[in-house]
Amino acid sequence: MEFLIFSLGCLLVALYFFLKPRFVQHRRRRIMQQPFPREWVEILEKHFPLYKGLPAPLQKELREKILVFLAEKNFVGRQGQEVTNEVRVLVAAQACLLLLNRKTNYFPKLSTIYIYPTAYFAKRVSYSGALVSETTQTNLGESWNSGELVLAWDAAVHGAKNTYDGRNVVFHEFAHQLDQEDGAADGAPILAEFSAYASWAQVLGKEYERLIRKKKKHRKTVINKYGATNPAEFFAVASETFFEKPRQLEKRHPELYEELKSYYVTDPITWYDRLHKKAVN
Repeated sequence: MEFLIFSLGCLLVALYFFLKPRFVQHRRRRIMQQPFPREWVEILEKHFPLYKGLPAPLQKELREKILVFLAEKNFVGRQGQEVTNEVRVLVAAQACLLLLNRKTNYFPKLSTIYIYPTAYFAKRVSYSGALVSETTQTNLGESWNSGELVLAWDAAVHGAKNTYDGRNVVFHEFAHQLDQEDGAADGAPILAEFSAYASWAQVLGKEYERLIRKKKKHRKTVINKYGATNPAEFFAVASETFFEKPRQLEKRHPELYEELKSYYVTDPITWYDRLHKKAVN
């Protein structure tokens, strides 16, 4: 009898894990079919210029992904920050831009996004043998492997509106989430094919070392020098540059641009060309 109960329990667990992805996909399809509020479209058009640069099919896909993202993620305001529709939609739009054109599980490890009104203080504990030291630093964002992500709202707004400076805290922190999906923050997110890792490691490793050398020599770079901190930060910073300075990145680092274009399955240069044409007209 005990063996029968145990076997039945194992069967139910196996059935749960077999059916859960199907339930999730069905629920997400239903969410995508919901109307996207006109107020939210106005938020995108007013505060997120890149939205206007997307072709109509990608605009539609972005709106659908925003609906799913907002249905699955919890927003919490800190230090008096109110979580309004503008906060939720603008963060979701920038995060979901990284998911366009490809299959995604919507940052599966992430459950809660904490929003501070501006830069906040975070404590850091470091260990060196028996010595433990604690420091406090000012942050604009953090991505944790435990299901939380932190953003400074004023920095998120600035990143959305200024699409040409190569700095976007939302792109940066959500690139970390992509990197952390396999459990390690090492600058190597989950790639579509196993064979792609060799080229990824070769190109990004070379570009990372190149950025370190330029930083030491105080040379000007198109990629933010903070990317020389470690491979995880390099991937996050390179992602910011890819989406905000695509033409400069493609010109100066063509191999890196191709790797990121292959990973993100998109070419942001075309978005900026479309934006420029609209501005001229």
